[in-house]
Amino acid sequence: MSDYASQLLASVDAKDPGETEFRQAVEETLESLELVLDRHPEFVNEKILDRMIEPERIITFRVVWTDDSGEVQVNRGYRVEMNSALGPYKGGLRFHPSVNLGVLKFLAFEQVLKNSLTSLALGGGKGGSDFDPKGKSDGEVMRFCQSFMSELARHIGPNTDVPAGDIGVGAREIGYLFGQYKRLRNEFTGVLTGKGLDWGGSLIRPEATGYGCVYFAEEMLQTRKERFDDKVALVSGSGNVAQFTIEKLIDLGATAVSVSDSSGYIYDEAGIDREKLAWVKEIKNQRRGRISEYLDKFPDAVFTPVDADADHNPLWDHQADCAFPSATQNEINGADARNLIGNGVYLVAEGANMPSTLEAAHVFLDEGILYGPAKASNAGGVAVSGLEMAQNSARLSWTSGDVDSRLRSIMATIHHRCQAAAEDFGTPGNYVNGANIAGFYKVANAMRAQGVV
Repeated sequence: MSDYASQLLASVDAKDPGETEFRQAVEETLESLELVLDRHPEFVNEKILDRMIEPERIITFRVVWTDDSGEVQVNRGYRVEMNSALGPYKGGLRFHPSVNLGVLKFLAFEQVLKNSLTSLALGGGKGGSDFDPKGKSDGEVMRFCQSFMSELARHIGPNTDVPAGDIGVGAREIGYLFGQYKRLRNEFTGVLTGKGLDWGGSLIRPEATGYGCVYFAEEMLQTRKERFDDKVALVSGSGNVAQFTIEKLIDLGATAVSVSDSSGYIYDEAGIDREKLAWVKEIKNQRRGRISEYLDKFPDAVFTPVDADADHNPLWDHQADCAFPSATQNEINGADARNLIGNGVYLVAEGANMPSTLEAAHVFLDEGILYGPAKASNAGGVAVSGLEMAQNSARLSWTSGDVDSRLRSIMATIHHRCQAAAEDFGTPGNYVNGANIAGFYKVANAMRAQGVV
């Protein structure tokens, strides 16, 4: 690594000690961008990367709410407004006990490059709280969301910062957040995406990240003149991303054989068909249950508990052609990556944000498999969020076919941009380099054009 890159990482260590996910995201990006910096020393001279890794604004606030027993609860809320060179800040809100500033900064930093790849006029941000909606009543979730938005409302707007959902923030939470914003600001505007279809939402939004990930993977397969027909896929997670990844895989002729949550995973060698997928959706979306309940209807499958502290995840030990990590960050380590390749996997498309450790990513790249990094392959969600913003601005609602067609086109464009950038810098087929370089160029040139701000 160059002296400049090493100095940047040292500054992250000094300014942000303990923010391991943020440091990992910066290091992974720097590994690719050294190729660019050698060719364009002006980016170094003008400290473009120094400015990109420092958020434009961080908002931290107290969230006080009352539970059903009348007891006062206190959580912490955040919004990281990372970079607005290309447009208003755009990125999700995550409600989960693991949320802290380092996690949100990593997500916001990745979001900047991801949004750039979509070619939509979107900056990057991220936010959330250490609040856990799991096990809470609708009333408790509503009171928390109203308190959270009472502070956040003064910092966001359709031309300033447009949050969306993420882990722990689904249709229910978006509804409560939007209702409070409308009450406080006395305006009905596209300040949040992921809204209900009856009040400004977009068709295909829940499906977008999963569908988009499969569309990107399909583009990668086509470089080898292959299709999804009869491919076997491992999928982690059981939320929207995993559900709609499986749905689109079924559409394209592939067979998904796994699904998971924090308690463990299901392996169904016969394949998860539409009936089984409908049961997964009922378990997770309606019953808010555990994935082990899959066995209540389909007892021939196998449930395996997973120890979060184990040295590898057995979900990735099964024979397959493709893998779609769709749960959370760093769910695939080096041992898992080697197990995947040893079991025949030659395509990995990331549906979650940074689900592979740096070691795992290096294993995939060294082996030369088709590897779609998250900032490219999971950009479908923010792409359709951008389309939702466009519909809100025009007071229009497009058909599902229109939105899906635009999503597919955007994912094909992202693939083309990554492919072209990787080839331009002498690393053909390296989608990590391609995504980082293509995303960075657009942001960096906009920052230069707008002066030292």
